[in-house]
Amino acid sequence: MPTMWLSDSQKIGVAFCSGGGFFLICGVFMFFDRAMLAMGNILFLLGLTIIIGPQKTALFFARRQKLKGTAAFFAGLTLILMRWALVGFLVELYGIFILFGDFLGTIAGFARNVPIVGPWIGVAVDRMGLGGGAQLPV
Repeated sequence: MPTMWLSDSQKIGVAFCSGGGFFLICGVFMFFDRAMLAMGNILFLLGLTIIIGPQKTALFFARRQKLKGTAAFFAGLTLILMRWALVGFLVELYGIFILFGDFLGTIAGFARNVPIVGPWIGVAVDRMGLGGGAQLPV
């Protein structure tokens, strides 16, 4: 498996994104705690900006195909900050799927290589149809 080299600032961005994911998951487990969800969103956006750079981040969110996802994501973030945590999270989740739906296959392929739980993740991915490697559309 080829290794991926990251610069030091990109490693920090990955840490911010991971912390953002951790805060988002904890915010959901704590019955949609508004502060945890907001912190997770801020860390995720900051980490994404550090990983790919400010210009590419702005271009990613401003693409014509992604405008509906961008609007939903930021509307969800606004709803979370206005104390509508559950509704805001659902709207934001829709925006995340629109924005990052293209990467689900890549993420699933990466998750298959996780040492202990990788085979179980692979079975779940195959059942959901995200992997795409087992069947050809012929």
